[in-house]
Amino acid sequence: MKKIFLAILMINIYSLNATAQPSAENNLVFDSLATRWDEAIPQGNGMLGSLVWQKSGKLRISLDRADLWDERTGVDLTKFNFAWVRQHVANNDYDIVQRLGDDPYESIPYPTKIPAGALEFNVAPLGKVKQVKLDIVTALCTVAFENGVVFNHYIHATKNIGYFGFENLPSASVIPQLMIPGYNSALGNGNGNSVEGQGLQQLGYAKGTVTQTGNCITYHQPTTKGNYYEILVSWQVLPNHRYIGQWTVSYNKKAALPLLSGTAKEPTGWAAHTGWWAKFWGQSFISLPDQVLQKQYCLEMYKLGCVARKGAPAITLQAIWTADNGNLPPWKGDFHHDLNTELSYWPCYTGNHLQEAATYTDWLWAVKEENKRFTQQYFGVPGLAVPGVTTIAGKAMGGWIQYSLSPATASWVAQHFYWQWQYSMDTAFLQTRAYPYLHEAATFIEHITQLQNGVRTIPLSSSPEYHDNNIKAWFTHYTNYDLSLYRFALSAAAEAATATNRPNEATHWQTILQQMPAFNVNETGLTIAPGQNLDESHRHLAQLMAVYPIAQLDINNADDKPIIDKSLRQLEAKGTRNWCGYSFSWAACVYARAHQADSAVKQLQIFANNFCSVNSFHLNGDQKSGQYSNYTYRPFTLEGNFAFAQGVHELLLQSKDGYIEVFPAVPASWQNVSFTHLRAQGAFIISAIKQNGIVTSVAVFAEKGGTLHIKLPFKHAVIAKAFLDEKGITAIPLQKGETVVFKP
Repeated sequence: MKKIFLAILMINIYSLNATAQPSAENNLVFDSLATRWDEAIPQGNGMLGSLVWQKSGKLRISLDRADLWDERTGVDLTKFNFAWVRQHVANNDYDIVQRLGDDPYESIPYPTKIPAGALEFNVAPLGKVKQVKLDIVTALCTVAFENGVVFNHYIHATKNIGYFGFENLPSASVIPQLMIPGYNSALGNGNGNSVEGQGLQQLGYAKGTVTQTGNCITYHQPTTKGNYYEILVSWQVLPNHRYIGQWTVSYNKKAALPLLSGTAKEPTGWAAHTGWWAKFWGQSFISLPDQVLQKQYCLEMYKLGCVARKGAPAITLQAIWTADNGNLPPWKGDFHHDLNTELSYWPCYTGNHLQEAATYTDWLWAVKEENKRFTQQYFGVPGLAVPGVTTIAGKAMGGWIQYSLSPATASWVAQHFYWQWQYSMDTAFLQTRAYPYLHEAATFIEHITQLQNGVRTIPLSSSPEYHDNNIKAWFTHYTNYDLSLYRFALSAAAEAATATNRPNEATHWQTILQQMPAFNVNETGLTIAPGQNLDESHRHLAQLMAVYPIAQLDINNADDKPIIDKSLRQLEAKGTRNWCGYSFSWAACVYARAHQADSAVKQLQIFANNFCSVNSFHLNGDQKSGQYSNYTYRPFTLEGNFAFAQGVHELLLQSKDGYIEVFPAVPASWQNVSFTHLRAQGAFIISAIKQNGIVTSVAVFAEKGGTLHIKLPFKHAVIAKAFLDEKGITAIPLQKGETVVFKP
């Protein structure tokens, strides 16, 4: 083999090249206010959220808070359990299962996420809007009018307060009006489905009270079981034709705001706000030659900064942007764990946003005891199962129970505990959170499966939404979806047990893993389940879990490559007609793992161009008259957005089973591409540059130290203390805080 020698420079500094912030061309800029809530300017800080748009000619700020929930019980789990479901499936008598487990989700409006309210400003006297802009670097929305009036709005990054203000006003002030949700309205959709949302009046709340005193408005809204929320708005007229205002939403406590100063230029702590966002953008940055993908990526990371925050609940379907249309949000705005919450956190790890990722594991840990009660009640075995559809308190909500009550969900959410450990190498987190959670998930697998003739079997299995809510959605052999998750959880539990010096437990989990069957593979590649090929276009890529995100098959392994290639050809043969937007984002990750760069980029381009609103929201359906999908509706959910961001990451950097790959799936046509401070497993921070078609530099910073195993994007032989194996993977031991720079 011809060898190109590699120069290795050892230095002890972290910042080899300064991180960049998004440029102005990645902002949202329009020449008018949106007239739909799902095209509005989104802002938030994890707990509070807002949408800036116009309704009936008035400037409107939709207000939301992440923990506003109606948690009354819908599905009654005391009436059935897993054993009962198994019996009815065996007897081919499934109607009663649907009536008890599935129907309440559609027929009963709760439990559900609920909206807070809105502020409106009569801006008609101000004339025509000239420009609406969201500066994603500072999270500031500006509305400029042709007459010189400027409206500003933002939600403080670290305080639960939204701020607004007008500059250059004419003599008449534009006073805010508080608009309350139609909980008592006779108008609206009273009997919508879970996608359209039932009318808010179906919740039956008592009428809230609005009190105005001077420049202050308070709204008190009782909900249920003694709960309530409040909105508080105050404003202050300032000299020079200006005024400023603030708002907040509280839950189960009186709303309070600090006094506004009539003389202070900025009462908001602007420096602290912009400082938080500067730190957020400084965590990592990428530069792509495709401006459509670059802008979409920047907007996805902006939204991530808006919805994932320490102390806030995990990301729901819409997070802090609940529908402002008089109805409940699509799918009740709940926590969907059959892909939605998991995909929403994918970009946090490679994107070097572990603090944002921790909001998910923090929330999962907080609801773990509730999940354990569900495990005992529904499955009747030890360990941990997680309902696939839950409230903010982790309680099961029902729905299609193959997925809403799936026995494999805990194994998938457990991957985020594993990733948080692997990407941070935080030994305290491993000891106190990651291994305990994996231990519980593995314990459940041990007891829900049965050992027969040396192989573990499962009584019922499913693949999310395949055959929808039909009895045929149940399989009596492992689906590849369930099997990949079980195999992952057992393997991760064994690895974590070893890392925490529990050799006996590691051996135990390895033994159970070895008792699990192999993936079901035939001439079509990975099947749905034994006897069930992927025989139709299907939105959920569950059969490909072993490729991504579980990554148990590796394109660099000779035995795995034909399986991956056949699986993708089968996927392509069935087409995308029944795909949603998130399917394309997920497919981009899969194609990137298969080293099919052009196909991966195509999926990302389709997502950005066809499945997103003008404000970048993922609308699930194809918004270009069904060019790629039969779904042409527009329910907004976030998982497709964040999976898109991870699809971009997967082009540039991949963490695999024991090694890292740099620029694994960059199209040949991309002559100039770079990334700064992306994160890989092992707590390695990596930056790389490709200029004029040539990779010129790969820099790796060892945050915690350890042996780096890396597959570099150029042929090489190495010097100094590095070693090259037969797969072209370089191994080099690094001390904590040490940096190595590879140059061809």
